[in-house]
Amino acid sequence: MSDRVKQFQDHIGYHFRDDALLERALTHASYGDGRRRATSNERLEFLGDRVLGLMAAERLFGAFEGLDEGGLAHRLNAIVNKEACARAARRAGLGDALQMSPAEERLGGREKTSILGDACEAIIGALYLDGGLEASGTFFETYWAEDLTEMIHRPKDPKSRLQEWAAANDKSAPVYKTVSRSGPDHRPVFTVEVSVGGAGAAQAEGASKQDAQRAAARALLRKENADDR
Repeated sequence: MSDRVKQFQDHIGYHFRDDALLERALTHASYGDGRRRATSNERLEFLGDRVLGLMAAERLFGAFEGLDEGGLAHRLNAIVNKEACARAARRAGLGDALQMSPAEERLGGREKTSILGDACEAIIGALYLDGGLEASGTFFETYWAEDLTEMIHRPKDPKSRLQEWAAANDKSAPVYKTVSRSGPDHRPVFTVEVSVGGAGAAQAEGASKQDAQRAAARALLRKENADDR
């Protein structure tokens, strides 16, 4: 076992009973001569994706007691998507422990979101097989803590709230359109319209397109008497 792998186990505070299982979780499909693909982390990634989904769904179910299925599903996707998994992988120092081909490493593979996200799911799958839900759950609570805290305790962006409201009420996804741009270059004013099929539309202004989009989303939420906390 390499020093990098030992350091990774020390960092996450869990030492595998099955070293081969850990090695497989840390092996990218590019590693070896092509005949070792069956020993890469892809199967463990499949398992870890399901285990992660269960843990995240249970956590959100308890944290948002008043939220309906659509709202929970939207939050679940934000917690388990590839970007979220890659952030957790970086916090865990996973990239340094991965086995990959020299070519992939030269291309920055240890920092690629796709590779880190997949490897993080594989580690969760390996932790589940080696130590059950206790081991995988501890990893999840530790390295998703920042994302979970932000989601549970901080107000949502109006665009996210509108997206959740539309999904929960069987409406189409919000569509944003820049209606106009006025004012001097150093102080522009953007007017944006947001529309939701089956609901309505609203316009608002802002100093940037993003500001105007957020203001328009907030205006439409209020127009529809939706929750705008």
